[in-house]
Parts: sequence; C-alpha cells; structure tokens
Amino acid sequence: MSCIINIETSTNVCSLTVSQDGADIFTKEDHSGPNHAVKLGEFVDEGLSFADSHAIPVDAVAVSCGPGSYTGLRIGVSMAKGICYGRGVKLIAVPTLELMAVPVLLHHEIEEDALLCPMIDARRMEVYAAVYNRRLQEVRKVQADVVDADTYKEFLDKGPVYFFGNGAEKCMETINHPNARLIKDIEPLSRFMYPLAEKRIAEERYEDVAYFVPFYLKDFVAKTPRKLL
Repeated sequence: MSCIINIETSTNVCSLTVSQDGADIFTKEDHSGPNHAVKLGEFVDEGLSFADSHAIPVDAVAVSCGPGSYTGLRIGVSMAKGICYGRGVKLIAVPTLELMAVPVLLHHEIEEDALLCPMIDARRMEVYAAVYNRRLQEVRKVQADVVDADTYKEFLDKGPVYFFGNGAEKCMETINHPNARLIKDIEPLSRFMYPLAEKRIAEERYEDVAYFVPFYLKDFVAKTPRKLL
C-alpha cells in the first residue's frame, strides 16, 4: 500500500484526501464553490503538512482527470503536477465518472445485473456520461449525450440502470423508462478516489507528468463578454 494525495476539482466541489494503506487519514472539502483557485492550495498545504508531521512519505498524487469543468480540471491537474515535480512522486489519473460510481457501490443496494450511468451536467439537456457494470468495467465509453427518450434505451430494455450525478435529475422525466433508477446527492469526491488510485498503482498505470492533460471531452470555447453600455 501507499500514501496518496487525492485531488478532486472536476465540479463545483473542491476536495483533497490523504490516504494511506487503504484508509482516509486526512480530508478537506469545500462545497461552496467553485473556489478551486483559492481552496485547493490551502488544502494541499494542510495535507502535505499533515503527512510530513506524521513522518509519512508521499508515494503518489491521484487527480480526477475529467470530464468536467474545464477550469476546475486545469487547476487540479496543475496542482497535482506541481506536487509530483516538487516531491519526485508518480502521477495517477482517475476518470471522474468512474470515481462517481464508487459511493454508489459502497452505500447503495444495487442489483447484480444493474448498470451504472454517472452523469455530469453539461447544461441544457446535455450531459457527460458513461455506462459501467458493477465491476466498473466500461460498457459504453464516456461521451457527451444530448438526452432524449432513446439515449439509453438499449441498456434500459435489458435491466435496471442507475443514474446519478449533477446531470441526472434533470434527465429522468425525459428518459422515462420503468428500469431507470435515480440516486440523488452523488458527487465526485477525493475521499472515494483512493481505491481506484491504489488499483492503478498495483497495475503500474502512471501518467507522464510533463505531457499529461485532463480529458476535457469538449474543447473550451471562450465567450466574448456582453457590453455593459
């Protein structure tokens, strides 16, 4: 097992967890955001100070790699890279949608044949979504979906599908299928990240610190601000 700094900034929530040997030993969360540019630096300082004060060497940094907020992902990955360079440790990327499935599997009763569909709001009726089975194997890859009644019909016709995340609730009336299940209040948080990070350490799935970029899914488009006069 390892000591991992886990960073999550893909949505409005900013969170950091220090994990060691499969346990959460330090966590900070801010749900009032987006305040990533302000809060993440504070959380990193506190997390590293906690590890150092307990003589715990940091082995790796795990960061949520998207999809999600362009700015949030950029801030999180930049901070993760800075720690990796400064401490000479490995970088681990954890897909945001896969991370969101962890609390569902841990805290909810899910049928054996059920599928999981985490959703991140991409405004209007568009979401970033993927479909996983209970072993977190990808049944359908991550993509941007404009949701209508047929978007997930091929999966819903076969059995229950659990929808969750900040993009899910707005879609349920449109999906309107007897096998559609909604789980509320699921967010990507750093305290659920370390089981996925440890799995990647066991598989030696590390990222190139110099060249790694987040999975934005869609290109960032800058908008011209409206004139006030």
